[in-house]
Amino acid sequence: MTARKPSRNPSRSRKTSDGVEVPPVQQPVPTGITAPAAVSVAASPATADAGTAAAPPRPRRSGGHGVRPAPPLDGGDRGRLLAGEHHAPHDLLGAHLTRSGVVLRVLRPFAHSVTVLGQGLRTELHEDGDGFFSGVLPVPAVPEYRLQVAYEDDEIEVQDPYRFLPSLGDLDLHLIGEGRHEELWTALGARTMEHQGVAGTRFTVWAPNARGVRVSGDFNYWDGTGFPMRSLGSTGVWELFVPAVGEGTLYKFDICRPDGSHTLRADPMARHAEVPPANASVVTASHHEWQDAEWMAHRGDRAVHEAPFSVYEVHLPSWRPGLTYRQLAAQLPSYVKDLGFTHVELMPVSEHPFGGSWGYQVTGFFAPTSRMGTPDDFRFLVDALHGTGIGVIADWVPAHFPRDDWALAEFDGRALYEHSDPSRAAHPDWGTLEFDFGRKEVRNFLVSNATYWCEEFHIDGLRVDAVASMLYLDYSREDGEWSPNEHGGRENLDAVAFLQEMNATVYRRNPGVVTIAEESTAWDGVTRATHHAGPGGFGGLGFGLKWNMGWMHDSLGYVEKEPVHRKYHHGEMTFSMVYAYSENYVLPISHDEVVHGKRSLVSKMPGDWWQQRANHRAYLGFMWAHPGKQLLFMGQEFAQGAEWSEGHGPDWWLLDPSYGASPDHRGVRTLVGDLNAVYGALPALWQRDTVPEGFSWVDGGASEDNVFAFLRYDADGSPLLAVSHFSPAVRHDYRLGVPGAVEAWVEVLNTDAARYGGGDVRNEEPLKPEAVAAHGSRASITVTLPPLATVWFRPA
Repeated sequence: MTARKPSRNPSRSRKTSDGVEVPPVQQPVPTGITAPAAVSVAASPATADAGTAAAPPRPRRSGGHGVRPAPPLDGGDRGRLLAGEHHAPHDLLGAHLTRSGVVLRVLRPFAHSVTVLGQGLRTELHEDGDGFFSGVLPVPAVPEYRLQVAYEDDEIEVQDPYRFLPSLGDLDLHLIGEGRHEELWTALGARTMEHQGVAGTRFTVWAPNARGVRVSGDFNYWDGTGFPMRSLGSTGVWELFVPAVGEGTLYKFDICRPDGSHTLRADPMARHAEVPPANASVVTASHHEWQDAEWMAHRGDRAVHEAPFSVYEVHLPSWRPGLTYRQLAAQLPSYVKDLGFTHVELMPVSEHPFGGSWGYQVTGFFAPTSRMGTPDDFRFLVDALHGTGIGVIADWVPAHFPRDDWALAEFDGRALYEHSDPSRAAHPDWGTLEFDFGRKEVRNFLVSNATYWCEEFHIDGLRVDAVASMLYLDYSREDGEWSPNEHGGRENLDAVAFLQEMNATVYRRNPGVVTIAEESTAWDGVTRATHHAGPGGFGGLGFGLKWNMGWMHDSLGYVEKEPVHRKYHHGEMTFSMVYAYSENYVLPISHDEVVHGKRSLVSKMPGDWWQQRANHRAYLGFMWAHPGKQLLFMGQEFAQGAEWSEGHGPDWWLLDPSYGASPDHRGVRTLVGDLNAVYGALPALWQRDTVPEGFSWVDGGASEDNVFAFLRYDADGSPLLAVSHFSPAVRHDYRLGVPGAVEAWVEVLNTDAARYGGGDVRNEEPLKPEAVAAHGSRASITVTLPPLATVWFRPA
């Protein structure tokens, strides 16, 4: 048989097979024991009894001379160790003090010999077959020792993994058992550490249905036979401390299922992973030194719903294809800052095997994707964004996970992370599996994951994907395909409890962070506090903001119509104000609206190229003035005509001066920058987004003119007049009622300005109110409305 060397690791042990307790070994033995000082123990019974070591010739490699044979292992124990299904390998392997001496047993498959090294100690163990080596050292206490393992073509000196006490504390285990470990990533997974004076890596995994678990990795040539883990009590947690394993090591867990078969799984708690399509977990530790203390200290100074909040949504792998996190840090922050956005929203950065899922089918919930670099590289990007005053929101996907057989699906041989009822587990739309939100350990996994991104990566917000699919038991299911809850309803009470716990925990632990729900139904109280019950008896879900999917759907439906038909759909633009204050809203033009045949934003618009751009600009002006926060997907800020594709990203070439039509696209981008600049400077546009006092219609019924006119107010009552005109004709002397207290109005933004690519129909002079009643006001002004444009006026 060809020898296979494992690597430079091991662990420890506490009890013997006959139940005698072993004192813990306190100190590792220094490497490099010199041959002259090494002696063999047990030259004779007399010297052994006296505790004095003689110095006979060194033992031969072929035998176990100089050490007495150890009692044979029970056949059942031996078989379970070899099969990887033993729950307490430390009770059998390592050094154990007995009445007859120290029994030392090692499992090293493919080794030719194993020699015990220590201070004044060098003795070869007996070979027992199947990779077992053992012997009885006639010494009164467990010595400090190392192992010299010889293979056919190599010889290594290692610490014994089975001489160490558990490296996970009782408090951690208690919190895990209760499902209340809010820093679960510090307890489970792979963590480099110094344990009992020895550097190495602690491996821990939750697998309560497993008959046994072993660690496999590049450090043992992916053969975990010699590295079985121990089960820690009734928590379902398995643990092994492996000395000398450090950062960069690849590993997986070899899990023995309840039926005795084996499965090799990536670590659910891995904080780093191989670059897909490879899928091994990677031992990692952070060395990033954060530079954003000022940002973190003040990001929560102002409540998000009372602050400017304008979001640029980005798919990092395709924003500038091929760039690493650190290269993105040199470009993205300045680009976003120049456009005036307050935040970026990153489509999921958690590790995912299939790039075409855009990150929404996650296998590595605790690992930033390695496609663009290491976890510290991602921290560097977040730090750079904070350094330019840009907040970072991350898309988070707790609703479901893919079925890959190396990831979470039936992780330990049975339904674990997914619901045990197959009809509840299978997601009908995406071919994925839904989490079992009613299981405390699964809920703990997800809640701690939310806090992990906020605390370890300084994320400022979580946009939670597919909330509606979590809330309803009958989501995308026909009659007979779902079962009601305990009250006979369709609400998923487990998911409700999970979302409430997640939001409460995130807000408690991370001041200044905001959570945002992508929720497409009329569920009551998405952004209501969890302790405030609504009409249905439920407490609020506790989110800070909610995507206004109704506004998005209705408003896009309106602007896609030819102007001549828009008067029949006027209510689609005004209906959002009926429910505008039922939640704290974000107005999203996201990636979902510019893919899969839906066309880009500018391509949705009717008419020729000039009219399409004009409609695009007018719509953005209406969106920025409407109550609610704003979100715009990359590429739409410069009116990209093509749909987005994750394969090549935005069409940046449209902005190249050598391209003849580049001024058209640059003009739209200039408008977006000006919208954000004026928006940030005028509190009327954001300070009272969530209360009725911040808005009033001037004329919401001018359907024949395709005009929408309304006022926004800041906390001091100072107004801003926004007028959107969705007809392709100029309207002169258009009368609008205004508050009489304002002496004059000036145009502050006009989407038809020449610098944006428009026809430059403007209101150049201040507009003074006349004592002519209109729209319920005693005073009014007459304005010129450009074609297909939005105009904002403020008090002079």
